[in-house]
Order: sequence, then C-alpha cells, then structure tokens
Amino acid sequence: MSSRTSSPATRVDELRASLNAALIAYHAEDDPIMSDEDYDRLYDELVAIEEEHPELVIGDSPTQRVGSAPSERFRKVEHLVAMGSLDKVTSEETLVKFAEDVRKRLGTDEPIAYLAEPKIDGLAVSLLYEQGRYVRGATRGDGQRGEDVTPNLRTIKAIPLAMKSGDGTSQPALVEIRGEVFMPLSGFVAFTERQAAEGKRAAPNPRNAAAGSVRQLDPAITAGRPLSIWTYGVGQAKGVEFESQWEILQWLRAHGFRTNPFAERLESIEEVARAAVEWETRRAELDYEIDGIVIKVDSLDQQRRLGALHGRPRWARAYKWAPITAQTKLRKIHIRVGRTGALNPWAELEPVQVGGVTVSNATLHNEADINRKDLRAGDTVIVQRAGDVIPQVVGPVLPHARGSRRFRMPACCPLCGTEIVKPEGEVMHRCPNRACPSRGLETLIHWVQAAMDIEGVGEQFVRRLWDHGLLRSMPDLYRLTPEQLSELEGYGEISSRKAIESIAESKAQPFSRVLFGLNIPKTGWVLARNLARRFGSVDALLEASQEDLEAVEGIGPDRAELIAEWFADDENRKLVEELRSLGLQMAAGEAERPVDGPLTGNQYVITGTLEAWSRDEAKASLEALGAKISESVSKKTTGVVVGESPGSKLAKAQKLGVPVLSEDDLRALIG
Repeated sequence: MSSRTSSPATRVDELRASLNAALIAYHAEDDPIMSDEDYDRLYDELVAIEEEHPELVIGDSPTQRVGSAPSERFRKVEHLVAMGSLDKVTSEETLVKFAEDVRKRLGTDEPIAYLAEPKIDGLAVSLLYEQGRYVRGATRGDGQRGEDVTPNLRTIKAIPLAMKSGDGTSQPALVEIRGEVFMPLSGFVAFTERQAAEGKRAAPNPRNAAAGSVRQLDPAITAGRPLSIWTYGVGQAKGVEFESQWEILQWLRAHGFRTNPFAERLESIEEVARAAVEWETRRAELDYEIDGIVIKVDSLDQQRRLGALHGRPRWARAYKWAPITAQTKLRKIHIRVGRTGALNPWAELEPVQVGGVTVSNATLHNEADINRKDLRAGDTVIVQRAGDVIPQVVGPVLPHARGSRRFRMPACCPLCGTEIVKPEGEVMHRCPNRACPSRGLETLIHWVQAAMDIEGVGEQFVRRLWDHGLLRSMPDLYRLTPEQLSELEGYGEISSRKAIESIAESKAQPFSRVLFGLNIPKTGWVLARNLARRFGSVDALLEASQEDLEAVEGIGPDRAELIAEWFADDENRKLVEELRSLGLQMAAGEAERPVDGPLTGNQYVITGTLEAWSRDEAKASLEALGAKISESVSKKTTGVVVGESPGSKLAKAQKLGVPVLSEDDLRALIG
C-alpha cells in the first residue's frame, strides 16, 4: 500500500518494518536490500509522520535510537543469569588437559563436540528482549550486576530494536542475548584522528574506545562512535529452547543478530588446537582485535552436567595467545616509596605500542629482580604485557648499550633522606621513618584503591586533592563536599556529586577491608581478614594483648608486637574513633566468618606476581574452598603458590620441603 492511500498508523508500521529489515540485512547479514538513498528517503518519511503524529512514536522505532536525555549516573541491574568469566589455557597441553577433565567429569564415552570462535577484545554486554522488542541493555559488571546502558546500546545500529521473525514462529516472551561490543580497527583509526583534530585525548586501543563509548552519560555521544557487536549466546529464555551452542548461533542469525562468521563446530579437541594455531597467524587479517579463541562444549545438556565453579564454567575456556612484545629504550630506573616505606623501583621507557596500548613505564619488582635480569638504564629492552594487561620488562637486548649504567639502590630515602634498611630475609629495601611524607599520600591511595575499592576514585584523584590541601587523612575523604570538588579543574557538578556518592557508598565495606586500609604494620589483606574473624570488632582489638594477637593464624611475636603498638598509639585510636563516627564498619559481618570446604585444614602461601589472577583473587578463591592463607612459610604450610619474582618465601619452602605450586597447579587445585 502506498503512502498516499495508507493511514498514518499503517504507513509507520510499513516504514518501520522496511527500515528494520534493511538494518538487519546490512549489519547482521552483510546483504543489503536497499540503497542508502532509498533508506534515507524512507527514514525521512517516517520522521515526518512521527513529528506530525507524536502519539504513534514507539521505543523501537528506527528514529528513536538516540532519543534519551543524558544520564547523571548509571544504575546497577541484576543479570537474570550470571555472566561468568572464563578460565584460560595458553598451550595445546593445557587445552588437552581441559578436554580430559571434561570427559572425566561427564564419566561416559559419549561424543563431545566443541564450538570455537574468535575471542573479541571488547566490552561484554547483555541485551534483554521481551516479545521480540529490546527493553534493556547492561554491561557485564561483576558478572552478577552490571550497569544499565540501555539508551547507549540502543544507538548501535547492529543491535536490532525489534527481532527478526526468524522461521515465522512467535517471538519468545523473554530472551537475554549475550554479546561483545567492539570498535572495528578501521573505525578506531578514524575515531582517533577525529579526536586529535578536536584536541581531545584519544583512547589507547579499540577495546578502551569501545568501553568508554558505551559508558558515555550522553547517548548522543555513543551514537557518534563507530561501534558494532558480535553476539554469541543466550542467558535466560522463556518461550524458546535450545540443545546446543551451535543451535543458539543459528537462532541468533535467524532473528537478526550479528554472529561471528568464523565460529565453527569441531568434533575433537585436536581440531580445536589446530584452529587456535591457525587464528593466531590470521588475526592480522581481521578488522577487529582478537586475543585468542573461545572454546565451549557444544551440547547444552553436557554443559549443565559439567556445571561451574565460582562462576567460571567448567565447560568453556579462553585460549589466550602469548603476550605481544615490543622493544624500546629503558631511559631511567626510578624509586617510589610506598605506604609501608618499601622502595619500589619502576622503569621509565620510551613510549612504545605493546598489544595496542602505549606503554611508557613498567614495574621492576625489586633490586634482586633487576640484577637477575641485568637491566641497565640506556639499554634497549624487551617489554611485554603480562596477561595482556600488566607491562613488564622481560630483559635487555644484548649486547648492552655503550654507557649503560647498572642499577644501585639509593642509600637514603629519596623523599626524607633517612638511611634505608633491608630487613633480613626480605627482598625489599625500606625507609624506616614513619614520618616520611610518602606514608600519608600512599596510605590514602591504598585506602581508596586496594582497601575500600571506591569506584571512580583513584590515584590521580587523591594526588590532586593532596596537592590542593583538601586531603590529609582518611576521615578528610568522608568530609569532602561537592562544592570543594567542583572548584577543581575538570570536576563539574555531576562528576563531583558522583565522586562524593562513591565515597559514601564505601562506608558499607566490611570490617576486614577497613583494617586492611589502616596501614597497620605487617598487616596485609589476609591478616586483616584473620584479625576480623578472630576478634570480631575493633573494640576487641583495642583491648587485645600481644599474647592474644600471637594466637591469630599467621602472626608471630614480632608482628604481634607491631600490631599491639599500633593499636596502643593515641593518634591511631583517635583515627579509629573518627572513622567509626563517620559510619565505617568496625565489626565483622556474616560474610567474614570462615567457610568449610574441600580444602578445609589446608594452609597456603602465595608469593610473587601471578599472571591470570591478582593475589587477592587467588586468595579469595582458595578461601572459598575452606583453605587458610598465610603470609609466612612454615612446616604447617600445605603448599606455596609461586609467581614471578617470588623472593625468600620460595627458598624457605624448598628448605622446609614444602610443596611448590605453579599457576597451573593452582588452577587445577581450584577446579
């Protein structure tokens, strides 16, 4: 029916159907069904009718992709089904171990097929549809809760606002689609050139660009970014059922969603291994970044029987390739004094692109590690991003450069001039001056980042407040006002209010995190948790004797004396009372009590830098199975998990005959 004879309501339905079909054909099927001129003509006609008849405007109209006012803050939403993260494998050997574990857990000789597809380096999202219409979009977040970015994802043309009818059957009552938003490399180049021309700071890589674009408070900004999506799975579904992962991909394609054309169903793990090798060599052919392939058991029945551990499915793995490396000049080795007085060396590098990220500095761990690698200022060095995240200096490109200089730890603290010490049995040099200027600033950085995990409040925020004289202690943080922040360059009303809200929300963090953040000597996260469990409240700790403290797991006489002295100090007691009056938690909650599990009775020590986990993540995973974590190695230790640059704990474990576990051993231990 032509536009001249149709009623407005009928005509808008016709136009929307034609335009939605054209969008799906162009973005999801790579098979355009109309020219750009025809699309624009129909789109303009639809806009004209909707302007004349605003009562006909609906949310999934093609004209409404950018129709929302800017948001002041993203609200949190619960995923209907948790979005679990994947354990990784890095070699054919560990891939085969995964397959063997799958067969062992299934306990039969039934065939096991796998789905393999490129692992997109983007932002994981969940798209919720009701009766075939897009109603909500959220980021992955922590897997249980994500950020509601519904209007932003609506602007991405590759995401259908109304699902295609597929085989002609009715649409499911509800279906949750999983996907990865990314920025194509060609689009990223154009985007960075535009940012530079406008005098704006560009994102360092396509993944950061995609994540930042989706999390814009104004959907109109997101709409101007070259974003796309690959969908790969289904969470909760009502009104549709599947038997395999491969069937899910076919269903997604039939209903207008983009799925990666290189996804394939393979009949054996050997075929999967060959695909992994092939794609590592072909990754440069693609117009988007991939950092490996995702491998899933294809049968959903087998997936259900295999289950998950700590939110990580036993039926899937991410095959990650070796970190990309680069060579650059090591300009200078600097020293940073940490919150405990430890002198931490770090490398100043000539900026270099490593895996799509510009790297200009890297950690160097300690003096022993520098000497072991024979790193010298002035040398050309090899840099890699461990786990594709943390920049590391692997070693020098020999021979050493003419005039390169060996590193020597300074004799005095670079901040206060106090003579440094190196305690026996430790790898770190320390400034013993408790009044060293580093202690206050570094303690505050530790408080907001490591201890209280305050969202949106990081190191640069703390340094700026410190430099402006607005922050000198933890209580000062909780007395900040939006007016004080809005006086700082770059902080408007919205960003100031958001920072204050995040700080206020941190008051709900558990007692063990408060203890961890107080900078009590020799008290890391594990000991803070043990103290919270043993004493239950700060009042009990204030009254505890040295003998009481020695009874806590992992605390010997020397450490107990330091902790007792800290709680006896009048200034420290005043600090505790100030934080209590401001509403911070000073008593242990239910979640801080010990758990029973398959590792109950076992005690582990973690030392060195792990690649796949942070040490806190590894400790939490072991504790969730009932294990105890200790800071020191003894004959009671069940095993010592060793990462890079382990220090003296490895030597002590070997001397006592305590089992030494690799990162792969840890993965097997956890499940």
